[in-house]
Amino acid sequence: MINKRLLIKNLLAHNDENSFYDKKLKLDFGSREGKAKFLKHVCAMSNSNPKNNSYLVIGVKDDDNSIVGVDFFDDSKIQNLINAYLENPPLVNYENIPFPHLPADKVVGLVSIRPRNDDSICALRRNIWKYYGGSVFMREGSISKPKVFDIEIKDINSEMVKAIENHSQNNIKMTLDSVFEFMNNSKDFNPTYKVFKEYFVLCWAGKTQKVNNKTYYSRVNIELINEQVKLFYSDQDEVEIDISDDEFKILEYIHLGLQGEYYYYPLEKTSIRFNNNMSYDIESKLVFKPPKFNQKTLRHYMNTNDHLLKKIEKNLSLNKQETIELRYLPSVYLLGYLNGFDDSIEKLESAKSFIKAKSQIAYKKYKDAMRALRKIKYN
Repeated sequence: MINKRLLIKNLLAHNDENSFYDKKLKLDFGSREGKAKFLKHVCAMSNSNPKNNSYLVIGVKDDDNSIVGVDFFDDSKIQNLINAYLENPPLVNYENIPFPHLPADKVVGLVSIRPRNDDSICALRRNIWKYYGGSVFMREGSISKPKVFDIEIKDINSEMVKAIENHSQNNIKMTLDSVFEFMNNSKDFNPTYKVFKEYFVLCWAGKTQKVNNKTYYSRVNIELINEQVKLFYSDQDEVEIDISDDEFKILEYIHLGLQGEYYYYPLEKTSIRFNNNMSYDIESKLVFKPPKFNQKTLRHYMNTNDHLLKKIEKNLSLNKQETIELRYLPSVYLLGYLNGFDDSIEKLESAKSFIKAKSQIAYKKYKDAMRALRKIKYN
């Protein structure tokens, strides 16, 4: 089994970006331009590597290879985006890889790309941003370029990628070191572990709270130690955890409401099933049912939000009450969107930089709102 942290190190040590490997400081799935550029890279790497995996490493500076990390990205539906926009789409997987020197909320993103069919050309299925449907991309060195003529797919990287992956295999020492590392780093959050199928080591930690004989976790961190993959991380939301001999289930809740009236709503169920053949499957299912609110009441809160946005965009100081209301601004806009105020999310996205500058609490709620919205949209 491949240790993904070691794989990233070996990729970074392998000269520079090329046709099977690229690195990025960050990805932007919140804009059409960001999605289009991501799809371009996926298309190009799939066409340039018909018989082997190719990789995008996210959270690395281009000039000196320093690992700075990105926010945890738990979008299990990224394949839906690939299938919607690409003809002959490859299998794409986004994983979050923790590194010891990074803060708990930062990881390195690892995008694995594997073509499904050696003989098929991957192409854009439809227009997105400035790229037209039917466009085909290939890698030339470290650059993804469009190709407007017939191309011949050649296998030139399989042996090199195979060697890198073989040098990234996990071992007992790495597993044990990683368990101790997790337990030490999470000692304030009730860390524990379980071995599934006598092989897979899963560690998790979180603050616990019991309500009506049920245990809920917050500040949750879950890692599959064998592969050095962070499977789940949340700064705020509550989760339930259910464990059997061969399955680890997570039910994630989202905290929504208007000031003074907040409730936890089930958002997504994730099941990690471990098999006897030393493999595992992850399945996520959206279970969210948007709460409905009185339109007149919502309009009042939306007007308050709009007023706050105008003030922070003009860099005007906020009074004490407005500072409190700013913390709830992202969740109010999310509720507005879920209740028919279609322009709410555009307003929220336009205010991202201003919110980040004004309040770290509000910015965390912004990221939670956008994360929930991404899950809802992809489903």
